[in-house]
Amino acid sequence: MLDSDRIARDVVEPGQPPLERLIERFGRTILTADGHLDRPALRNIVFSDPKARADLEALTHPAIGAAMEAQSAAAGGPYQILVIPLLIEKNLVSHVDRVLVVDCEEALQLRRLRERDGTRGPDAQAILNAQATRAARLKAADDVINNDADIAAVRNQVAALHARYLEFAARPGT
Repeated sequence: MLDSDRIARDVVEPGQPPLERLIERFGRTILTADGHLDRPALRNIVFSDPKARADLEALTHPAIGAAMEAQSAAAGGPYQILVIPLLIEKNLVSHVDRVLVVDCEEALQLRRLRERDGTRGPDAQAILNAQATRAARLKAADDVINNDADIAAVRNQVAALHARYLEFAARPGT
């Protein structure tokens, strides 16, 4: 599995050109004391200013895309899962063979975001509002994993999809 969020973290490590470009655009206040990107500080900027968010994406997305392509080419395998949270928002659906959406109720998604990031109140909602709607994601989906239930139910869905994807991979042209 290739995760664009993980790659996004790698391309903004100290010394990487995208981090240098972010510092030029947003200033040194987006850095921690040890010179790493202060993600919460940058998040506060970009989710309150659409122009800042567009600048962030313009400065980082080319490097993320190039790294993802390189990792995909090196990975091989019968099929690959690319985790791309902005797949629909950035109209990248044509770059993949199938779209798998891991779905849950919106209230649960908001709660999980708050628990994961410690994001509160309107900040958490602003993050979700910047994403494609649940309806848009489901409309684009070829496959859906329902993530409202317990982990055992999710594992069963993953196992079934894995078998299906192996079948697709074994058939040329699908």
